[in-house]
Amino acid sequence: MDSKILMESGTNELEVLEFVVAGNSYGINVAKVKEIIQYQEVTAVPNSNPAIEGIFMPRDTMITAIDLRQCIGRGNTEPGGLFIITNFNHLDIAFHVDQVIGIHRVSWSEIVKPNATVGSSDESISTGIIKIDGKLIIILDFEKIVSDINPETGLKVEEVATIGANPKRAEKPILIAEDSILLNRMIVESLSKAGYTRLIHTANGQEAYDKILEFKESGTLNDNVQCVITDIEMPIMDGHRLTKLIKEDDSLKSIPVVIFSSLVNDEMRRKGEGLGADAQLSKPEIGNLVHLIDDLLL
Repeated sequence: MDSKILMESGTNELEVLEFVVAGNSYGINVAKVKEIIQYQEVTAVPNSNPAIEGIFMPRDTMITAIDLRQCIGRGNTEPGGLFIITNFNHLDIAFHVDQVIGIHRVSWSEIVKPNATVGSSDESISTGIIKIDGKLIIILDFEKIVSDINPETGLKVEEVATIGANPKRAEKPILIAEDSILLNRMIVESLSKAGYTRLIHTANGQEAYDKILEFKESGTLNDNVQCVITDIEMPIMDGHRLTKLIKEDDSLKSIPVVIFSSLVNDEMRRKGEGLGADAQLSKPEIGNLVHLIDDLLL
């Protein structure tokens, strides 16, 4: 499958690949997908997590295969079906699915955040739900699935402990846009440990933009926002749209925008640069995030 569908940056749209596991429809952002291939035999890895089917090497690249059916609590997948090969957080991972349906172009404003009945905010592996032609498609949190299997792939919070103190950090107000409550909290805690204590955290780009406009109208923008850290994938408004709105406004464009996302690869980096992002960083690198903000603000 050619996942490189041309899309204008900053339109608040995404393409969702719909696939089927155990009779239910799920989705993944096409930006994470490298290719889709027929199932291949894998080599089991001793003492690995039960959700890891094994490893295989298409075109001399070793890839870990994950049984998505087991990750969502529907038993084990039999040989057959398809592998969706993904790339995020600098990792190539294959997810075993039963069937691929196709691609839907949707707006982030159409994606509904799951409520508490779906699962606790920290434990849920669903980031959003969309309704297409009367059918519900659950968008899965693939980063959480992988970090639950191997926590080493998640935010490397321990890196912050090695960063020295700088009292100037406490003077700099930062606005954070991140829809994951768990990741939002971890980013806030990590930045706070480094000395960045004037933090406002919001759940999506729209909330962040509303805050910026509120401070702008009250004449307190510089007192409350001197840097914006944003994820890319967020319901209602994504990080690329937020960056575009900030950088196209003459009264806002001087605010440094840092895109902090698992999606930062070469292609997405070019999109972010085209929108005017001041810096971009992949999510595991929380220690580098502090150094990067230092360069922008201190």
